[in-house]
Amino acid sequence: MSNFSFTNIIAWQKAHAFVLTVYKCCADFPDFEKFGLVSQFTRAAVSIPANIAEGYKRLSQNEKLRFLNYSQGSLEECRYYIILAKDLAYIDEDNYKILNDLLEETSKLLNGYTKGVVNFSAGKQMS
Repeated sequence: MSNFSFTNIIAWQKAHAFVLTVYKCCADFPDFEKFGLVSQFTRAAVSIPANIAEGYKRLSQNEKLRFLNYSQGSLEECRYYIILAKDLAYIDEDNYKILNDLLEETSKLLNGYTKGVVNFSAGKQMS
């Protein structure tokens, strides 16, 4: 029996690391943002690895890709929240760079994983 799970997917691992960093950074946001930007930012961040995990067990390629696309949408939402947090001076330049770099690496890995799902299914159809 295989021990492979969604936690072995590098895109998920990097997305999870991004979530942990978002939570650490949001802890320093003003209290009045608890139900505003903090809530929106953490929700979108958590959605990235959560949708990778949910899509992992979907049987059809279309379903897998749908959940990966949800992850990509949440990732882009987070891209905006990072910019907004910096512009509101809730994060400094160092944390902006850390978050942005983690998000960019997650994006590249997620795009690669998505392409792999597409190519794997295309290869199976050719056989």
